[in-house]
Amino acid sequence: MKRILILLVVIKYSFISANLYAQASGGGGKALLLALSKTDHTLAVVDAVSLKVMARVPVGSDPHEVIASSDGKTAYVSIYGGGSLHELNVIDLVAQNALTNVDTRPLYGPHGLVFVNGKVWFSAEGSKAVGSYDPATAKLDWSMGTGQDRTHMLYVTADAKKIYTTNVSSGTVSILTDTLLTPFPGAKPHEDWIQTIVPTARGSEGFDVSPDSSELWTASSETGAISIIDLRAKKLSAKIDADVKGANRLKFTPDGKMAFISRLQSGDISVYDTQSHKEIKKINIGHGAAGILMDPDGTRVFIACTPDNYVAIIDLKTLEVTGHLDVGGGPDGLAWAMQQ
Repeated sequence: MKRILILLVVIKYSFISANLYAQASGGGGKALLLALSKTDHTLAVVDAVSLKVMARVPVGSDPHEVIASSDGKTAYVSIYGGGSLHELNVIDLVAQNALTNVDTRPLYGPHGLVFVNGKVWFSAEGSKAVGSYDPATAKLDWSMGTGQDRTHMLYVTADAKKIYTTNVSSGTVSILTDTLLTPFPGAKPHEDWIQTIVPTARGSEGFDVSPDSSELWTASSETGAISIIDLRAKKLSAKIDADVKGANRLKFTPDGKMAFISRLQSGDISVYDTQSHKEIKKINIGHGAAGILMDPDGTRVFIACTPDNYVAIIDLKTLEVTGHLDVGGGPDGLAWAMQQ
C-alpha cells in the first residue's frame, strides 16, 4: 500500500510539472533544459520533467552561453575563446544535430546571448560591441560599439528597445536605448541608439533585471559588492557589501523576491532578499559554480557547478540541494527551450 501511495505522489508531481511547463510554453508544448559542457564540448538536451538527458550534441572548442529560439526548435551557442573566436553554433533541437555555424566576424568573442523579436542578440567582447543576427536572412543585421572593456553578459527587453550589458574590466554597465531623434527643427525624425554608461565596480559581470524591470543588480568578482541600478533613472541607486568575491552569475527568482549569486572559486551560493538587501542564506553546492537557471514555475533553480562536473538542483522553498544532474564535464551555460 505504501509503495502505491509513493507511486501516486510521483505521478501527481510529474503531471503537475508537465502542466506547468505546458502553460509556460503557451500550452501543449514541451520544455527542454539545455546545458553546455566545456570539457566535453557538447550541448546536453534534457527533458525538463524527467531530467533525463535525451541527447548530447557536439559544439565548438570553447562554448560558454546557450539560448533557444522562441519556438524552442533551435539553439544557439556562443563560441567565446576569451574574446578571440567568432562563431555561433546552431543546433536543431528537433533532429538533435548541428546545423551550419554563424560567422560573427567582424565581431569577435561572442558571449552573452538573448533571443528576442526573432533575432539572436549577442555581446562581442573582443570587439567591445553588441550585435544581432537574423536567422530569417542568415545575416548579421546590426551592431553597436560600447567603447568599454570586456562587454560580456547581455539582457534585451521584450520589445528590443533597450539593451543592458556589463563591461567587466571597465567596471560599468551600458544601457543602450533605441531612441527617436530629431536632429534639428523641421527635420524628419530617425531612430538611433543612445548609450548611457553607469559606473558600478570593476569585475561586474553576472547581472539580472528584476521581473518588474525597475532594477538591475550586478555582482563584482573583484570587490564582492552588489551594485543596484535604478533603470528608470539610469543611475546607481545602492551598493551592498556582499563579500561575493569571484562572483560569476546573478539571477532573480521569478517572483523577484530573491537574488542568487554564484562564484567560480567558492562552493557557496549566496541568496539575497531583494527588499531588505540582506543575505538570507549561503547554500553549499560543491567547489564552485557558474550558470544559474530559474525554473519557470518558481519551484527550483539549477546551478552549473563547473569544478564538480554536475548541475545542482535547489528547492526554492526550502533552499536546500535536492539532487544533481550529469550533463558532462565543466558545465556552464544553461537555458530553457519551450517547444510549441
